[in-house]
Amino acid sequence: MKHLIYKELKLGVHPVAYMFLLFAAMLLIPQYPYYVAFFYLTLGIFFVFNIGRENRDIYYTALLPVAKRDVVKARVLVIAGLQLVQMLLAVPIGILSVKINPLGGNPAGIDINPALFGLVFVMFGGFNLLFVTTFYRTAHNLARPCLYGWGFVLVFVLAAEALAQYVPGPVSDYLDAATREGMLRQWPVLLGGIGFWLAATALTYRISARRFERVDL
Repeated sequence: MKHLIYKELKLGVHPVAYMFLLFAAMLLIPQYPYYVAFFYLTLGIFFVFNIGRENRDIYYTALLPVAKRDVVKARVLVIAGLQLVQMLLAVPIGILSVKINPLGGNPAGIDINPALFGLVFVMFGGFNLLFVTTFYRTAHNLARPCLYGWGFVLVFVLAAEALAQYVPGPVSDYLDAATREGMLRQWPVLLGGIGFWLAATALTYRISARRFERVDL
């Protein structure tokens, strides 16, 4: 498995995906819709699958003495690793942004807080589940995976921002809190988001592996 992961990192991951990891620095922009910083990584994941298709990576890997399920597992692990690395970069950058932002608050979207990171994990998990599993129906077509994956991201971000910004009441007060006490109360959202991402990514592998095994290459 480690050799397949190494192959993915060296040959399968488009360089732009690594560049998009650094877009976590967009959290330093005052008054900005911060989900955009994480959306770019989903675009980077698309490039991973697109360059693999154009280079006939699936067919090359299928010729190796490895199981089809392991091919999928390596790809899913790399995707999850990219998402986790970006989140690990985003947390200290977000903390720094809160400390140095002279304006305070974020009228353009949700504030930087634990709820934001928890909801981003949900966004990543849902994207993985829809985009990756749909791709492995054919291991070639990318139109429908893009429609499902980015369609989910768009609807999710609009709904999350509406709940945090534009729907008055206790929900928006809870999700958009920027005080120390408010952030402490948001930890269930963060932990729940991480749990959802882990479960959705594991399910992504299981469904994708089952579908890929039925694909006639």
